[in-house]
Amino acid sequence: MDPGRVRFFLSEVARNFSRNVIMQLTAIGTVTVTIVLLGAFLFTRETAGKIGNDVLHQVQISVFLKDTAGAADAKAIAAKLAHDRRVASVTYVPKAEGLAQMRDRLRGQIDMSLLTSNPLPDALRVRAVDTNHVDQVAAALRKMPSVAKVEYAQDAVQKLVRLSAVLGRIGLGIVALLIVTAAIIISNTIRLTVFARRREIAIMQLVGASSGYIRLPFICEGFLAGLCGAALAVALLAVARAQLLPKLALALPFVPLHDADVNAVVFALELLGVGAAVGIVASWFSVGRHLRT
Repeated sequence: MDPGRVRFFLSEVARNFSRNVIMQLTAIGTVTVTIVLLGAFLFTRETAGKIGNDVLHQVQISVFLKDTAGAADAKAIAAKLAHDRRVASVTYVPKAEGLAQMRDRLRGQIDMSLLTSNPLPDALRVRAVDTNHVDQVAAALRKMPSVAKVEYAQDAVQKLVRLSAVLGRIGLGIVALLIVTAAIIISNTIRLTVFARRREIAIMQLVGASSGYIRLPFICEGFLAGLCGAALAVALLAVARAQLLPKLALALPFVPLHDADVNAVVFALELLGVGAAVGIVASWFSVGRHLRT
């Protein structure tokens, strides 16, 4: 590669990048805000997902057997569920053990000595592999002849699943809107540079310069704007993580923030890649539109 052409190319990139300082700073700032919000959203979604999974994994299906059913029936149901891929675990709770657990749970609240007999039936406690399978497993259990009643927090499970899906879509929509905004600002910045150099570009086209050769410095300008904004955002997120996360962990000990930790290097590279991609795509379309006219 000709060193002279390389120097010319780099000088063109530097001149383009410094030509509209205010617009470049605006573009970089917009990308920074976008990437900061994107990083915060991804971390929040990861944390919320961990918390939601922990809550949902605590949901269990209580299966109460008929009075005519015995231990053999309970073991037969448990054996059948053990071969169901939707079921994570099955625990058999005889009525005597269930009464003992209820005594411990209600000790000091209700005088259990007043009970002259055990009113509880034999039961099974079932956990599903995925919360989306809870309804299906419960429906299958209701059809079994030895089962008298099936209970679980159906409304709570369905509401949590729907809420998680809705919040995820809203967050992605906001981030997508910000990415489009950043791309538009970068595109307008590039268009201003192209407009200011329209005569030079026309001369380059007349002497036979290819569209790729003309386009590349502007694409690099967009790439630099996106990368600088993303790098600044990653630095801000790193500072926030170091300063705020320990305080949040102390203030919210019941929230498993430490469990939602991500690979910092991979996370930073992904955010840098998003910023650079936004700049490249925006500048590509901006310059391409001018070269076609």
